[in-house]
Amino acid sequence: FFSRIHARARFLTHTHISKVETNMLSATSATTSLSSCLRGYSLKQQQQQQQRSSSSAESSSSRRSSTSVMMRSSSSEKKSSCTSSSSEDVGRTALLATIASSPIVLSAQDAFAKGGEFGLLEGRTAALVHPFFLGIMYATSLYAGYLGLQWRKVRTVGEEIQELKKASPVGADAETANPNQSKIDELTKERKELVAGNYKEKHFNAGSLLLAFGTCLAIEGGMNTYIRVGKLFPGPHLYAGMGIVALWAAAAGLVPEMQRGNDKARSAHIALNAVNVALFTWQIPTGLEIVGKVFQFTKWP
Repeated sequence: FFSRIHARARFLTHTHISKVETNMLSATSATTSLSSCLRGYSLKQQQQQQQRSSSSAESSSSRRSSTSVMMRSSSSEKKSSCTSSSSEDVGRTALLATIASSPIVLSAQDAFAKGGEFGLLEGRTAALVHPFFLGIMYATSLYAGYLGLQWRKVRTVGEEIQELKKASPVGADAETANPNQSKIDELTKERKELVAGNYKEKHFNAGSLLLAFGTCLAIEGGMNTYIRVGKLFPGPHLYAGMGIVALWAAAAGLVPEMQRGNDKARSAHIALNAVNVALFTWQIPTGLEIVGKVFQFTKWP
């Protein structure tokens, strides 16, 4: 019995040992296959790295070659630019020689105050048109005021003569008995002289000249400043000029009512023109200051 048990135990032990050995062999084979797989993967990684390094080397070499080509092209461009600059220098020298040989062209270029886009309109001659003719307009304003007062005197003298005649006594010997007859004769003579002066027509012509040419010259002054400098300068001179033009228009607008005998319109006409002359006089110092700047920053013509 014991011998059977002992044989059975040996058989089981041997069977178990054989199974363990089989498992160990399978595990060893699995480990070997895994290691081979890892080796193949590492070899692939190395090959990829080598390919990347070779491609980077090729790109760097291509970059170097392109850089060398660019350097060669830049050197050639520099040479061409040097030759072109030398040719430009020769052309500029020839142009300067031409300008130096022509004093008319040189003076015209010097007259360009802003940039030469408008030619002689930027010169001193065009800039002095406004102050010169506005000075004439100022004298015309004073003269028109004198003519208007003389024409007003013709009307007031006639009214005064009528008042004196109404105060004369009625009768056959009224002329000898009238104590104001000498005054009437004196005023009548004065009125005839005033009427002979044709002050009404002269005043109307002077006013029309102021309204037409004065407005145009006021606009021309602003245009010339913009052409020469490229901008306007809001200030006392500009605002006074705008006020003068507005007063000219307002005074001229009262003429129809004045012709109908409206005394209020006549008084308003006189008041507007008096303010206009005062504003014109106040504007003269700022205008002379601008003329000084014109002589400072421009040249003839």
